[in-house]
Amino acid sequence: MKINLALAGLCLAALSSHTFAADAFKVCADPLNPPYSSKNQDGFENKIAALFAQKLGQKLEYTWFPQRIGFVRNTLTAPVDEYAVDSTEFKCDVIIGVPEGFDMVMTTQPYYHSTYVLLIAKGRGFDDITDPMQLANLPLARQEALKIALFDRSPSTAWLQKVGLIDQGIPYQAMSGDDTSNVAMQMDQDLKAKKIDMAVLWGPVAGYILSQATQGSYTVLPMTSMPGVKFDYAMAMGVRRGDKDRQARLDKLLTENKQAIEKIIKSYQIPLLPMPKPQTPKDAD
Repeated sequence: MKINLALAGLCLAALSSHTFAADAFKVCADPLNPPYSSKNQDGFENKIAALFAQKLGQKLEYTWFPQRIGFVRNTLTAPVDEYAVDSTEFKCDVIIGVPEGFDMVMTTQPYYHSTYVLLIAKGRGFDDITDPMQLANLPLARQEALKIALFDRSPSTAWLQKVGLIDQGIPYQAMSGDDTSNVAMQMDQDLKAKKIDMAVLWGPVAGYILSQATQGSYTVLPMTSMPGVKFDYAMAMGVRRGDKDRQARLDKLLTENKQAIEKIIKSYQIPLLPMPKPQTPKDAD
């Protein structure tokens, strides 16, 4: 879910007006990022993009780039002709999933709201855990046996520090640079191999692991946001700053296809929360 966008703003000066390609819905996406997207177009963001392209009567086109440092700079704000001055044609026009209000793009209304969860493999000695906070109160011997996977630089790290269990955390890099396996795939393999017994994971990633397992293999406990540690996020789509026409068009599609989008997301076993109260509209200009 992390995107480093520090240089993206340098590419946005000439975006006061925009045109739509009449025959293409151009999406910026990671080629190997289950459950979000893949070149096989089997992620839930792929399905939503296909739905929108069909509704618009446009061909779906992708610009593929790993979702890590430089993602937006190499996709959403990258001109088709890198030598053109004041270009208004870019490699792609829409990022299907960004946090609402993400300050390096302009976001649509949110279309789903999820949370981190504690995912516990059953039959590993922790089947009695029914609340994540129980881990902080276990006897010392049981605490020392914990092997808790977490993303680096994430709310899971902050939470383990807060409850005194950071030594039991096993960090995974959110952006590994591996073009054959992403962190969700690696955690799934390590849980099955018993290298880890549980993980504090963003909802869609937990949904991916659940989708790869026999039903009933895991206990899923939602994490509750607390002072200093936010676990739940509303997710939206991202467009270039100033691209208000495209933002409005996407907002209309999100409203008109709300039920179909929710059906797609739920089919990926992603834990959903009620939508939060709308934020004040914000243009990142």
